[in-house]
Amino acid sequence: MAQKLWEKNVQVNAEIDRFTVGRDREMDMYLAKYDVLGSMAHITMLESIGLLTSDELKILLEELKNIYASVERGEFVIEDGIEDVHSQVELMLTRRLGDVGKKIHSGRSRNDQVLVDLKLFIRAQLKSVAEAVERLFHVLISQSNRYKDVLMPGYTHLQIAMPSSFGLWFGAYAESLVDDMMFLQAAYKTCNRNPLGSAAGYGSSFPLDREMTTRLLGFDSMNYNVVYAQMGRGKVERNVSFALASIAGTLSKMAFDACMFSCQNFGFVKLPDECTTGSSIMPHKKNPDVFELTRAKCNKIQALPQQIMMIMNNLPSGYFRDLQIIKEVFLPAFEELEDCLQMATYIMEKIKINEHILDDDKYLYMFSVEEVNRLASEGMPFRDAYKKVGLDIEAGNFSHDKTVHHTHAGSIGNLCNDKIEELMQQVVSGFNFEKVIQAENSLLGR
Repeated sequence: MAQKLWEKNVQVNAEIDRFTVGRDREMDMYLAKYDVLGSMAHITMLESIGLLTSDELKILLEELKNIYASVERGEFVIEDGIEDVHSQVELMLTRRLGDVGKKIHSGRSRNDQVLVDLKLFIRAQLKSVAEAVERLFHVLISQSNRYKDVLMPGYTHLQIAMPSSFGLWFGAYAESLVDDMMFLQAAYKTCNRNPLGSAAGYGSSFPLDREMTTRLLGFDSMNYNVVYAQMGRGKVERNVSFALASIAGTLSKMAFDACMFSCQNFGFVKLPDECTTGSSIMPHKKNPDVFELTRAKCNKIQALPQQIMMIMNNLPSGYFRDLQIIKEVFLPAFEELEDCLQMATYIMEKIKINEHILDDDKYLYMFSVEEVNRLASEGMPFRDAYKKVGLDIEAGNFSHDKTVHHTHAGSIGNLCNDKIEELMQQVVSGFNFEKVIQAENSLLGR
């Protein structure tokens, strides 16, 4: 068994080691390249305050760039007996450079090291999620504009209610994603603050230049109070998971609609054949498994904030090993959500729309409000118009030409999609991803 960074003369019991390490080595593979980035910024700062020579910094940065490249190529591994990514990186540096590799931990604890790793990982993943959301958004807006004049029934209580349209249906989910993106941006901004330099949560006697590491890593600001920086562990993950859950909620509802509308009892839409699966016994079946799995996966993601809260709630200030378990439920969630977004984008772009739903007279009564409003516009008191139309329906005398004339903002005839697109563009611009990209490329010498 390899010695741990924290061991002195006594090695820990093997079963205790297995239990305490848990899945940390597996989870740390998500963080590997961000651990390297954080170390590059940290040692650049250490040289500036005299804890490393310029020659030491040069060779350390060169080796860290090599390790970073090995992560990107998929060659980096955390070896058997090595506790975590931090230990692996330090071991690799020490093997290649000797004692100078042992100097990179000065003024740092694994507590603030994992904090900065997580924040760098999260902001990169949030960028990927935001880009995936934006792709789905543009597909939905395009479909909304394409089918803006195709009417469909709107429902309340799953009863036929009033005229709706595919323009409204697609557009509603597009606008929902705008609100989700606002939530995502708030999560990104609370994440994009630098905890490095908080050490074990109480700072360091070294004269660390935290402004420098903040700038080098492209953070908007630092977490100023070192105790609060440590208190942010778990809180950041919880806040981000709420943002992910908001997107997942939109996808889950859309998936349910698509499953329901594609069944024969509705027949409003047809999913792409290549996105459906068959039955082992019924040769006619075309099952909407992709959207059913999307619904389930997204509902699981919506439970994520509660899982994290149950792990972190009621912990006092300071670090506790409980927080390690958050990684296991949190880190894989980004990939799962992105997968759902990708599937939804493909299907919603290929989906086929039934443009003749209203040929069936079973949907005739959804125009009852249109008729009430017509009579009221001609001077009949609304309540009298309502009663007249109701009696006509009961007597079987109701008829309507199945057209609508809605003009107010956000209605069938005035979707406001241009306004929704403008709002999304404002939100996307507000992330300011370019600042982070420039900082990381500069650190890597790209």
